[in-house]
Amino acid sequence: MTNMSRWDPIQEAVTLREAVNRLFEESFVPSTPARGGLVVAMDLSETAESYLIEAAVPGLKADDLSITFENGVLTISGEVRQHEESKERNYHRIERRFGRFSRSVSLPTSVRGDAITAHLEHGVLALSIPKAEEVKPRKITVNVS
Repeated sequence: MTNMSRWDPIQEAVTLREAVNRLFEESFVPSTPARGGLVVAMDLSETAESYLIEAAVPGLKADDLSITFENGVLTISGEVRQHEESKERNYHRIERRFGRFSRSVSLPTSVRGDAITAHLEHGVLALSIPKAEEVKPRKITVNVS
């Protein structure tokens, strides 16, 4: 007994489109970053007490980074310096990116800018940004008279 299935050209077109999109997403590597600068990948999460930012800054030291907080906007900037190219070496390809970078994040609620802490370990910059007391959730008790 043979199973027959009906041909659905729309489904095949969608599958082809997804395959082409995946091809470009997975294999297209731009030769220069967006807007000519380096892009720092970061994660922003939240707990009841604070916001947490983890930014990928491989190869950088604390002295290479600058972190500022002003008007509710946190900015991480720095520079990845290129080592002196050796004249004895014949480079075939240089893919590492060098130059200045800056990444700003607007925080959605009030925070305590004076209590922000930063920690750099294994190429990951971790920032803890405590929330202001007025935005922290609090439990209100109901009094019975």
